[in-house]
Amino acid sequence: MRLLRGSARIAAVIVISLQLASANGKDEKKDKLKPEVVDSGAFQVLVKGQHVITESFTIEQKEGLSIVKAQLKQTTGTDPTQQKSRMEFTSQGELISYDWSQSSGGSLSVEPKNDFLIEKITTPGSGKPAEQPFLMPTTSMILDNNFFIQREVLAWRYLAVDCTSEAGGLKCQQGPAEFGVLVPQDRTSMSVRMELVGKEKVKFRGVDRDLLRVNLTGENFQWSLWLDDQDHFKLLRVAIPADDTEVVRE
Repeated sequence: MRLLRGSARIAAVIVISLQLASANGKDEKKDKLKPEVVDSGAFQVLVKGQHVITESFTIEQKEGLSIVKAQLKQTTGTDPTQQKSRMEFTSQGELISYDWSQSSGGSLSVEPKNDFLIEKITTPGSGKPAEQPFLMPTTSMILDNNFFIQREVLAWRYLAVDCTSEAGGLKCQQGPAEFGVLVPQDRTSMSVRMELVGKEKVKFRGVDRDLLRVNLTGENFQWSLWLDDQDHFKLLRVAIPADDTEVVRE
């Protein structure tokens, strides 16, 4: 029953096509005044064991919308660059808007146009933004560079749509599930796959934890994600062996 409640919570959290009622019993008027914070915190990004980036994030839910905000701050260099992103999507999992900017200049946005997506890119010192269309449905996920909280949202969507609770555990469809995603900073789209591996004992903050492992793969990459199924499937750790990179929740 714990996993069943968790799976329902996932679907409600990210407000995708599953129209589940909110189980928290809050007064509707109060919900309209203040969004529910579904997840918040920070990730440390370590390359070869060195802490190079901190990502702080929040996921909020309000009036049928999910809002995912993140900020990156370099911990190395004399003039560290900061990046910010904000993503909003509807109860049907349709993108409303995605915005990204960095402190050194330049910004971009993605929004629906005629049932597809269009990206607008503004470079430092430029005037009118350049536009690039993508023939992708508005339910496509955003997986921008360096924002790991977006990987958590994708994992939630995968577990909610492709997995069910059965015999005290999660049962997912045979083989990996495929998702079309947009990488705005690279101005490209791609297909990625997610697949449930199962429970694993993982060292987290010096303590052995039983966490749920999901593999995220693409044409040229393979990542391992570990989620806490005892705490709303929050992302705790990511391993990217090819880049000698590890991401750990603070």
